[in-house]
Amino acid sequence: MIKSNDELFMKRAIELSASAVAHGNEPFGAVLVKDGEIVFENENQIYTMHDPTFHGEAGLIRRFCGETGITDLRDYTLYSSCEPCFMCSGAMVWVKLGRLVYGASNTDLEEILGNEGCNCSRMVFENSFWKPQVTAGVLREQALGILRDYFGNHTKG
Repeated sequence: MIKSNDELFMKRAIELSASAVAHGNEPFGAVLVKDGEIVFENENQIYTMHDPTFHGEAGLIRRFCGETGITDLRDYTLYSSCEPCFMCSGAMVWVKLGRLVYGASNTDLEEILGNEGCNCSRMVFENSFWKPQVTAGVLREQALGILRDYFGNHTKG
């Protein structure tokens, strides 16, 4: 049962992470929302685009800004199935994202991979001129399920 808009939009980001896997990529999805409506979405495309920087979030920002000409996202919320990496978090600073909502954390992901993780987005935002609001752990278990399924059979990168 969906209890909030955050859960509704996170559900879509998680669906996109599964779609990324079906398309031959890693399991990460992102959705951009303004005024309660999805305005753009993207899935990880690092393998199909032959671009290791085409993460769900960075790819979404690159494509949305390029297609719309909008480069100030302070009125937008980005939903990500997993906490964004340093690169994607940096992109969120540069476009002045208003809010970030994510499911699984980087620490969760790195634990699955057998590594020690960190809170990438928090580290970037705390040390930057722009600090989006952050809500963590929305539909975390569902996001973790897809990560576990994928990385149980694949290596990262």
